[in-house]
Amino acid sequence: MNDIVHGLGVAAAYGAVGLVLLLLGVGLVDALTPGKLGRQIWLERNRNAAVVLSSALIGIGGIVFTAIMYTYDEFGKGLAATALFGLLGLVLMAAAFWLVDLLTPGKLGEVLVDPEPHPAVWVTAACNLSVAAIVAASIA
Repeated sequence: MNDIVHGLGVAAAYGAVGLVLLLLGVGLVDALTPGKLGRQIWLERNRNAAVVLSSALIGIGGIVFTAIMYTYDEFGKGLAATALFGLLGLVLMAAAFWLVDLLTPGKLGEVLVDPEPHPAVWVTAACNLSVAAIVAASIA
């Protein structure tokens, strides 16, 4: 029974780190795009914003999953590594967003909140997933 309780505690700790990283991801996408992200997605039903946010969340989830699976067996080190790799993923996704915005015409943030579908959204989403895959591969 102690093993189960211990396992639940470990899972809860990793889950809490994962949730914090996901919330930071939402905040990051919200900061990089004009307007309020929640309003864009839930009230205005903006698919562009939803695709970008979804790709960031899937990417962070992949990084957290990989860090839990492949970093330290020691609980404290594993938890710290998961948090740090997740933060690195967020920073690199923000940098990739900024670089794509810098190297392409127009303002990427404005395109992402436009109600009309835009191909730049898919490029941004692919960038998020690619950055996450690179970070995850560096862990494993």
